[in-house]
Parts: sequence; C-alpha cells; structure tokens
Amino acid sequence: MNWINKRKLPAIEAIKYNGCFCIEIDDLWLALHLFFNIAQDHQINIRVLYEISNKVSMVWVYFSKVEFISSINKCNNLSSPDLNKLT
Repeated sequence: MNWINKRKLPAIEAIKYNGCFCIEIDDLWLALHLFFNIAQDHQINIRVLYEISNKVSMVWVYFSKVEFISSINKCNNLSSPDLNKLT
C-alpha cells in the first residue's frame, strides 16, 4: 500500500482564498503567507485556549505492532480505513 501517492483533494477540502480554491502549491503558499502577514500584528485572545481543557479526553486503547500491521494490510488504499469507506 503506497501512502505517499499524490492525491487531488475534492474542492470542499481545499483552502479557499479570494474566492478561488488553492489547488496548486503556489496558490496555497501565497494564501498562507498573506494570512500570516495580516495576522502577525493582531492581538491574540488566549481565552480560547481555556476551552480546550474543558473537552473530554479519550482513553487511548493500546495495541501491538502486529495488530497495527494487520489492520493496515486490511485497508483499501482507495478509501478511508473506517466502516463508511469514504474515498
């Protein structure tokens, strides 16, 4: 299973800037660069960080390396490794 194949994202998952989806890497870089420059001089409201601690944490179920490899080998490389099998 090749996990590094280049995949084209559906438009709904792409970042949108100036009304256009950033599908090309140069467009994405420009959008992120401009957003960073706009935001760097703004004040930060750290109160949003307090909300993070109020979230319920999940318990991590431990698994072995063998279980992991077995699960990965059962996955289809054209869909997500979940029951819904979304592509």
